[in-house]
Amino acid sequence: MTKNLIMYTKYVLYYIYINLKFISFLTTRLLTAIPTILGVALLVFLFLHLVPGDPVELMLGDMVPAADREELRRVLGLDLPISVQMANYFGGLLYFDFGTSFFTRRPVLDSLLERLPATLELAVSGLSLALLLAVPLGIFAAKYRDRALDTSAMGFSLIGASIPSFWLGPMLIMFFSLWLGWTPVSGHDGAISLILPTLTLGTALAAILARMIRSSLLEILSEDFIRTARAKGLSENQVLLRHGLRNALLPVLTLLGLQLGSLLGGAVITETIFDWPGVGSLLVESIQKRDIPMVQGCVLLISLIYVAVNTFTDLVYATVDPRIRLAKN
Repeated sequence: MTKNLIMYTKYVLYYIYINLKFISFLTTRLLTAIPTILGVALLVFLFLHLVPGDPVELMLGDMVPAADREELRRVLGLDLPISVQMANYFGGLLYFDFGTSFFTRRPVLDSLLERLPATLELAVSGLSLALLLAVPLGIFAAKYRDRALDTSAMGFSLIGASIPSFWLGPMLIMFFSLWLGWTPVSGHDGAISLILPTLTLGTALAAILARMIRSSLLEILSEDFIRTARAKGLSENQVLLRHGLRNALLPVLTLLGLQLGSLLGGAVITETIFDWPGVGSLLVESIQKRDIPMVQGCVLLISLIYVAVNTFTDLVYATVDPRIRLAKN
């Protein structure tokens, strides 16, 4: 009885220790994210105010009297010193006020929330396609190493990683939209309009992930526990999927987190090519108009998404492999 009580007490204490380490790991990641976001906001603010060009000139043109320009500059707050504008901007961020667009005169946050669902839709579809292609390609390439299937899979990955999206997108439009007439040229009109942007995003991502899965699997398959699994009489497929793939996916999580952050932040080139109403295309439009508050809001949102996704990736990694959180704390 006493022995069982001691064992139970040890188990409870170890469980508490592991959870405290996890909380410490999470706290460290969150505290690291705060200065990162503030640093991005500061740099974006300074760079936008150092770039040549006057938003008032773009809004009113050259023929408007100087008095009207100065009045608009006063209304927009551009006549204030940079230090005062910076203080107002960061003061607003404390209350989740991203400012007001120079052109639409709408709150920046409202415009971002309107555009974000389209970006999420495109990101999820692109990532889903990438995983559907990359996981089987990586597994087959590792299983049939140095054979024709491996060469074909890695050849596809090399082509996919080498073709830039600003070339692939127009080629897909030319073939499927203009020649065959199967899909819309651009815009966001139903599920069919999602096909070409998804192909553009998913193909490149699948190529990168497939190569990572293959190399990670090959490294895992040379480990001692894989030889032990084979010695127990497990089939090659069981060894590959049950023991190899599970451990091989750990380093892939890091790459997947970075790529997902990029997708959720707005695939700028893809959204611009297909006139997709997401955060990426909004950023490009705002830069062209010198809409400073909107550009700041877009970049800040993208940085927030990057930090959130990578923090979540770290947590998943630490959950799957407890050695991570125990080693870093």
